[in-house]
Amino acid sequence: MRPPYLLLDIDGILIPFPDAEGAGPATHTRHDVVPTGRSADDPVAIWLNPAHGPLLTHVIRTGLVAPVWCTSWRQDASTLIGPLLSLPSLPYVDLPHPQITTSHPNGYLWKRDHVDAWLGDTPAIWIDDDFTSLDHEWARERTASGQATALVQPDPHVGLLAEHLVEVLAWAALLPIARADASCVSCEAGAG
Repeated sequence: MRPPYLLLDIDGILIPFPDAEGAGPATHTRHDVVPTGRSADDPVAIWLNPAHGPLLTHVIRTGLVAPVWCTSWRQDASTLIGPLLSLPSLPYVDLPHPQITTSHPNGYLWKRDHVDAWLGDTPAIWIDDDFTSLDHEWARERTASGQATALVQPDPHVGLLAEHLVEVLAWAALLPIARADASCVSCEAGAG
């Protein structure tokens, strides 16, 4: 069976919001990138924590979740951000380019309706810094209807911490799919 999706945002997660001087945390390294549609003479400065690459690689290798970028960076997540962290190319949710002035135009995260349609009935754990109480209610409702859903919300000025990924793996390990797959691996190992 397919493992649950790990939906991964970038801004506020891998790229924490800058401080008052425009810099990222001391744990992060500055990179200049040129997103799709932007001129090479007008790069965007981003700060990434090099420790995130090995942490995310470990999560990927467990096989407990299937990582997917869920960010306004869209395909640039795999072509610009992922390589800077030595991550493999990952699929992404092809989010639209909304004409909005707030990330919560309907009281909840603008991505949510698109993510809900994209997920179908697949379980998911979503890491984003911008959820509202309505997003948490949506996750509870999906879970109650049989599609296990969890939200992880790091502080956008700090970003992703190892403890968030521990939470992801602990959640995924408790799903019946993960337990059934682990039992099968144990059976095969004992049969050899």
